[in-house]
Amino acid sequence: MIREEDFLTVYLDVIWVLNLLFDSLLLYLTAIILKRSIRIWRLLAGGFIGSIIVLLAFTPLNTFSGHPLVKLLFSVMMTLTVFGYKRWRFFTKALFTLYFSTFLIGGTLIGVHYFIQYNNQLTTSVLLSNAKGFGDPISWIFVLIGFPIAWHFSKTKIETMEMTKIQFDQIVNVVFTIFNKTFTVKGLVDSGNQLYDPISKMPVMFVSIKDQFDLMPEEIKKMATNSELLIMGEEIIPVEWQNRLRVVPFKVVGQEHQLIVAIKPDTILIRKDMDVYQCEKGLVSFTLQQLSTDNSFQCIVHPKMLTSMKQTDSVMVS
Repeated sequence: MIREEDFLTVYLDVIWVLNLLFDSLLLYLTAIILKRSIRIWRLLAGGFIGSIIVLLAFTPLNTFSGHPLVKLLFSVMMTLTVFGYKRWRFFTKALFTLYFSTFLIGGTLIGVHYFIQYNNQLTTSVLLSNAKGFGDPISWIFVLIGFPIAWHFSKTKIETMEMTKIQFDQIVNVVFTIFNKTFTVKGLVDSGNQLYDPISKMPVMFVSIKDQFDLMPEEIKKMATNSELLIMGEEIIPVEWQNRLRVVPFKVVGQEHQLIVAIKPDTILIRKDMDVYQCEKGLVSFTLQQLSTDNSFQCIVHPKMLTSMKQTDSVMVS
């Protein structure tokens, strides 16, 4: 027979774990907004610190656990644990962004709750229950289901807003490696390039090898000159290259759908001004066509590639 004390202990364990996960996800969303690369153990450590405030409510310090200054202190400790301290502006930006993420997710959940809630008496009872303690099981189930949805919705919308803010018609430096061979080109971020691999959803960028044809490996030459033969299986390249090949549908204005060959490189680094972006998911398609009449760029970069995580270390791209 389960005693009431045992049920309360299990219930509080669940509440603590949920707070740990939610705080960690909020910190992760903050890192995405700030474009900062962080380690998983730092995320979990920051989430653990944030979840301690739940446990304090059942200690003699419960009268202080809900005080705004105590909450601010925990927020500062979470921010320092995850992002560290380099300078005051660096720290305060991370702290305010954490609050922005919290209000964004919380506001979304509150808005959805009141949108689907139509019973005034039930609404009042839920609010009173939340005011007395940690809410009833129904409210926690709603949070458990709604939080991941709100988090994903916020993350997607933030990335969409970032793409609209990017100055697309801008020259950037692009460095990508394939089988430890490095290629450096000038790229144009073009909003008109919205090509994705339909299966992996990876963005595709185009690279012209017209001026460096003789310096390219034979496999890349075949991709640029005999893409149709590769697709039909009439042209052969090494197996290790074949494993990275993707066939992507490509539509040109005035023509029917075509197929192009793209390859998954080892790494893609894009430098824009003083920021360096590491695109973990991207494809490269090679062509003999000259992309710029004045040869000011040799690559057309997909704008989605500039919403990837910024590198913390300085990487020189020439």
